[in-house]
Amino acid sequence: MVQSSATTVKDYLAELPEERRKAISKVRAVIRKNLPKGIVETMNWGMITYEIPLKTVPDTYNGKPLMYAGLASQKNHMAVYLSNVYADPEITEWFLDAYKATGKKLDMGKSCVRFKKLENLPLEVIGEAIAHTSLEDFVELYDNARR
Repeated sequence: MVQSSATTVKDYLAELPEERRKAISKVRAVIRKNLPKGIVETMNWGMITYEIPLKTVPDTYNGKPLMYAGLASQKNHMAVYLSNVYADPEITEWFLDAYKATGKKLDMGKSCVRFKKLENLPLEVIGEAIAHTSLEDFVELYDNARR
């Protein structure tokens, strides 16, 4: 995993090669457009993250904000991290079906959707996945997983 030492999203984007900066910026715009209320964009873990602030959910397993989603440029690919898809089997099933329906090839880990070119990523499905789970529902998923 390639991690950036950038402390702002602007700096992170500036350090990317032009083609990746354009792709990451387009995915970022889709994420921001569909982001549930109360989730904030920041830099954490060497990538752009979308988190639930500690002031909203202070009791986390690692003392850090809950990561709802992430966006990164890795060595051999770019990636969108979708924690809600990972955390809920029903959302996982929906996501896999929606992605398959686009005809695009899915390269996915547990929460990580990898892509090499923007045209390989169905942005509408990513946007729907981001909008799919409210902050309150995500916190409930998190709480249920800790029990």
